[in-house]
Amino acid sequence: MYATPYLCSMVIKNNVSLKPYNTFGVDARVGYFAEVKSVSDLKKAFRFIGEKEISFLILGGGSNVLFKNNFDGMVLLNRMSGIETIDESADFVMLKVAGGEPWPDLVDYCVGQGLGGIENLSNIPGTVGAAPIQNIGAYGVEVKEVVEEVEVFDLQNGQTHTLSNRQCEFAYRSSVFKTSARGRYFVLSVKLKLSKKPVINLSYAPLKKMFESRNIESVSIKEVSAAVKHIRKSKLPDPENMGNAGSFFKNPVVTKAELQNLLKKYGDMPYYPFGGNSFKLAAGWLIEQCGFKGKHMGNAGVHEKQALVIVNHGHASGEEILNLAMEVKHSVAEKFSVELEFEVNVV
Repeated sequence: MYATPYLCSMVIKNNVSLKPYNTFGVDARVGYFAEVKSVSDLKKAFRFIGEKEISFLILGGGSNVLFKNNFDGMVLLNRMSGIETIDESADFVMLKVAGGEPWPDLVDYCVGQGLGGIENLSNIPGTVGAAPIQNIGAYGVEVKEVVEEVEVFDLQNGQTHTLSNRQCEFAYRSSVFKTSARGRYFVLSVKLKLSKKPVINLSYAPLKKMFESRNIESVSIKEVSAAVKHIRKSKLPDPENMGNAGSFFKNPVVTKAELQNLLKKYGDMPYYPFGGNSFKLAAGWLIEQCGFKGKHMGNAGVHEKQALVIVNHGHASGEEILNLAMEVKHSVAEKFSVELEFEVNVV
């Protein structure tokens, strides 16, 4: 059940290493650090930040952040927990899930309950609170498709608000939380609408191939989740063994005219329709054509199996990793006249 906020027991720590709290394994340090488990904790942190007049950063699983330097302000680690069924019909279940819940655990819970909608998002690292911020997506599905509301704590005025799906302003790997309201909200919980009668999504080609001999009506969400986990494991390094934050770059979006110009020179370039007059390019392919796949620069490198992923081979600093990312970005722009955007947040 959803955890009831309890009396504040939060401890604010000084000069803490963030190495255990980011999947790159970068050993940056922060001036103040606190694990937030309740609204009472948040209010205490809100007062502390105001009194000290310091900046702050919210962390969940630390799977989408790169610390370039030490952080002088305060890190708030979302440790709120709980899953609650708040509404149900013959076709749907509405879940209220606390922001600190691990996202992979939530997907496994839903698949185990026969609730469809997020099985294609299996094994994406991070927390539930980070999912709408990033509008996480994979294998033909984005989380915006199941988000009804996001409950937030406003760190500007100390008030609690609820944002509708529309107010979240979801876009490709983006939302209001990354644009006009960047750094303003702490996600308390997310309300998700999941289906008791799942519609299987096999639009992603490698996923579809795994079931090509089957009638789609016979495929279960449990099988889809297992297939997604298999694909991810075959392509992406485990952060426990090699520091990384998954895809470092977004797949760039170009117009039809831009695509046609690129295809004149690079006829084998993969691309995908992206609504209207736009097309999505495969950033990994672009990076690979520039010779970066498997390349090392000091302790940082581009993964040998997936060029979208930048890895820490042991003791890379945030600056080393960022320098490699910038070199990749520059090379792709020079060769293809295409600008890559970071999916990872650099602090």
